[in-house]
Amino acid sequence: MNKTALSLAIVAIIPPMANAQDDGDVLDFYGKANATFQAADEGDGSVTDVQSNASRLGVKGEIALTDGIKGIYRMEYEVDMDGDAEDTFSQRNIYAGLEGGFGQVIGGKFDTPLKVAQKKVDLFNDLEGDIKSLITSSDNREADALQYTSPSFAGFKASAAYISNKEEIINEETGEERDNGVSISVAYDNNGVYMAYAVDQGVEEQDVDVQRFVAQYNVGPVQVGALFEEQEDAAGENTDGWMGSVAYKIEQWTLKAQYGQSDIKKEGGETYSLGLDYKFNSSAKIFGFYTDETADEDYDRSYAGIGAEYKF
Repeated sequence: MNKTALSLAIVAIIPPMANAQDDGDVLDFYGKANATFQAADEGDGSVTDVQSNASRLGVKGEIALTDGIKGIYRMEYEVDMDGDAEDTFSQRNIYAGLEGGFGQVIGGKFDTPLKVAQKKVDLFNDLEGDIKSLITSSDNREADALQYTSPSFAGFKASAAYISNKEEIINEETGEERDNGVSISVAYDNNGVYMAYAVDQGVEEQDVDVQRFVAQYNVGPVQVGALFEEQEDAAGENTDGWMGSVAYKIEQWTLKAQYGQSDIKKEGGETYSLGLDYKFNSSAKIFGFYTDETADEDYDRSYAGIGAEYKF
């Protein structure tokens, strides 16, 4: 059985499994389909295509172990709806662990605390205007990771992940191995106010340190957010980037705008995005967007698209 057929077979048996749990245990089958038809101009003239924007299928659940302690797990795969059959599925967050009054411990492959710290400041996440396109290199999902997350204390919560990189050789001649990495975040989330500080050491690359500050405020129909990031490379040189976003809801409509500058990925990087969403309900919306990106050395790109997102 080839890779694609095996993946489809696994997906086919998940829904029946979701109905076969013991009392007290929980299993959820979930997913998201997000696709856009868009025009892209990356310097060679405009082309049109269909993009699958981190569409996914997953299963997550919990199993009661003792009073106050439960086993937790998640197995999530990205689904490329516009790619070749052999590349349809790829890993996203996959882990297992324990949760209780002490907090949460998980091991596997998952978003780092620094990545999670962005919360919903990035209003164009998974689209062309995603901050990982031009603002940051550190929105990472790492394998061989062990993470502890504390309970919430009056809105404060901390997470720390240890990432093993011992199988990665950085010098073939000497056999030098890459050092292990660490990602840590501290966040406050209460009454519409969110603030976070996060650091990565040796996660993005050997001897690369990153720190990130995030703030988000929700009041009535308005959400405003900002992110600042600084990266120090192995030579001790610093580069930084920042972005700000604002969203305004009018009944089922949401107007969105985002702007940022960064030298982390490309010198002189500058990006802005505009968007409009129409939400039918909590599971379905249609949207349109425009993104413009520029940087030094004649880097000039623009994207415009319309799309739909369905969650289940």
